[in-house]
Amino acid sequence: MPQPNPKSPFEYTGGTLSLDFANTVNGRANDRREELLTSYKRLVEWAQGAKVITPSDADRRQRLANEAPGPAQSTLRHAIELREAIYAIFSAVAERRGIPSTALARLNASIQNAAEHARIVHTNRRFVWEWILPESRLDSVLWPVARSASELLTSDDLAYVRGCASETCAWLFLDKTKNHGRRWCEMKTCGNRDKARRYYQRQKGG
Repeated sequence: MPQPNPKSPFEYTGGTLSLDFANTVNGRANDRREELLTSYKRLVEWAQGAKVITPSDADRRQRLANEAPGPAQSTLRHAIELREAIYAIFSAVAERRGIPSTALARLNASIQNAAEHARIVHTNRRFVWEWILPESRLDSVLWPVARSASELLTSDDLAYVRGCASETCAWLFLDKTKNHGRRWCEMKTCGNRDKARRYYQRQKGG
């Protein structure tokens, strides 16, 4: 599991927005689970780091949260529920297990909610999706996450969703390598740590 850098507790190694969101928990595969989304402020920090919102957007949402702490806490709870649903679905895909129906229902609810706040606009000779007044909604940071999950589930890239091979990580990623042989969420952390562990075991056995 990648170690947080000094500036942020978050890493963005999943290859797609929804998998990055699923990876906002450290230590899923062992008994040292660490929750990274500990507050609405942290949720906003993650969204800014993922380039879902700009710094000025982040400031506006934080001010809104300060004015409405109850709804902000509720949004955080919904964010964690959505994240756990995304993780349950895509980890099942990666491990070729059955998809949990409750997780899929939770994701569908978030997708439908996001769709209520989206529209198609024509700009610069193109048709593009646009969110409707996202700055007025605390939960708007979750709308692109839900859409990202829906797009990945219905794309050919779904076949390349993987779980980190580290015994202590369990983060998810989209394998975009040429031969689709990627094993680690990050080679410089989980990959090197696993190599060092196996080297130590060989030396000890020898």
